[in-house]
Amino acid sequence: MTDSFHIRPARTSDVHAIKKLVAPLAEERILMAKETVAYYESLQEFRIAESSDGEMIGCGALHVMWEDLAEIRTLAASGQWRGKGVGHVLVESLLEEARALGVSRVFCLTFEVDFFKRHGFEVMADQSAVDPEVYSELLRSHDEGVAEFLDLARVKPNTLGNTRMIRTL
Repeated sequence: MTDSFHIRPARTSDVHAIKKLVAPLAEERILMAKETVAYYESLQEFRIAESSDGEMIGCGALHVMWEDLAEIRTLAASGQWRGKGVGHVLVESLLEEARALGVSRVFCLTFEVDFFKRHGFEVMADQSAVDPEVYSELLRSHDEGVAEFLDLARVKPNTLGNTRMIRTL
């Protein structure tokens, strides 16, 4: 194993490897497991960290929630690559993607508070991160990430212990 890797957009052939990468983290309740169809439906949001020998060593997704707001989701690195900058490079890539899309704030729900603090994220201090009109529009979303951002009671069982964080770009 070398320490070189690159970031690329996800392909349909990556879905099973993404699920395999997420599985141990979902078992530890660090990430939420998703149905295979959900990965296919959100495939365009994913970026893949790939080692120089073609192995998937990490993944992360950027999900746009509103005109100025997106969420980093499903950020994971394989065990042997943790601590080698994979997560850092994925986050920076996703933040650059957010800037390119015109998003000015990026949200995450995480147990890794210190990691995200090192990337400029802050713990969300209040529930009024969006104005009331946007809040009422976001309430219409069926997306669990939007519900987590809004801190809705229906997602509490899935998010206990996670910290809501945000970064302004």
